[in-house]
Amino acid sequence: MPGEAVDCRQVNSSLATCIPFLTRADASPSASCCAGIKNIKTLAQTLADKRAACKCIKTAAAHYPNIKDDAASSLPNISRTTNCQAIN
Repeated sequence: MPGEAVDCRQVNSSLATCIPFLTRADASPSASCCAGIKNIKTLAQTLADKRAACKCIKTAAAHYPNIKDDAASSLPNISRTTNCQAIN
C-alpha cells in the first residue's frame, strides 16, 4: 500500500515478469511487466521509499548477470547504474 515502507519482496515480485525482457528472451516488455513497474511507482511514494526500491532493484539485478543494460535502461527508473542516493 502507498505510504508503507517498500521492501525488496514487493519490488522483486513486481519485476519478476520483466526478466524475459531484461535478458532479451522477449523482444519487448510484457503487459504484466509494465504493470509491475507501475506497481513499484505506486508503492514508492516517498523519497525514502524510492531510494529503497532503487536499492532493491540494483540488488536483484546483481543476481542476473545476463541482464542487458540497454533493456534495463529502456524501462522507467530501472538501471544498474542509477545512483539511488541521487533520486529525488
